[in-house]
Amino acid sequence: MDSPEVTQAVAALRHRVDSGQRTLLGITGAPGSGKSTFAAWLQRHFGADLAVVVPMDGFHLGNAIIDGTPLRQRKGAMDTFDVGGYLSLLQRLVRRDEDVVYAPEFRRTLDEPVAASIAVPASVPLVITEGNYLLAETPQWKEIRAQLDEVWFMETAPELRLGRLVDRHVEFGMARAAAEAWATGPDEANAVLIEATRQRADRIIPWG
Repeated sequence: MDSPEVTQAVAALRHRVDSGQRTLLGITGAPGSGKSTFAAWLQRHFGADLAVVVPMDGFHLGNAIIDGTPLRQRKGAMDTFDVGGYLSLLQRLVRRDEDVVYAPEFRRTLDEPVAASIAVPASVPLVITEGNYLLAETPQWKEIRAQLDEVWFMETAPELRLGRLVDRHVEFGMARAAAEAWATGPDEANAVLIEATRQRADRIIPWG
């Protein structure tokens, strides 16, 4: 956690947070790049009174919507998320005019999003949102980017990233062969798309 890039980024973020104004920070990168781990570390670093994590994954379309459709074989792709719902949540968080905003989270043990699972009090100045497509150039995702003060891109060696993905899929119930097929198939197709957005990030965070 003590690379020069991380140290500089956190110091600049601390300056923002100390101002008292709300900051929405996006953390993006390819699947398995460490977004969730880094976001959780940032939250611990600043403390629960100052920071909360609101993952984009809470806006996965439910299995009831995608089962029996081609989307099921591409779960995690850009069009398998409720982008409008995510945008609406971020806009509410930017306005900061409600005592508490409740956000959904994705439960890997259920393979489903669960509504109203994360409380974001108005008093919290730093909201960290992490997800794959925060820098995508399609119109809806550009609206998402417009809500964020900064977006940081997690840069992780491909072999490490793929290994993490396979292990994660196995942990949550996939056979290893199926996990490897998913990591090098749908996950990798998404990774190629996400890596192409790297140059639009405010900061590159080496991770690994």
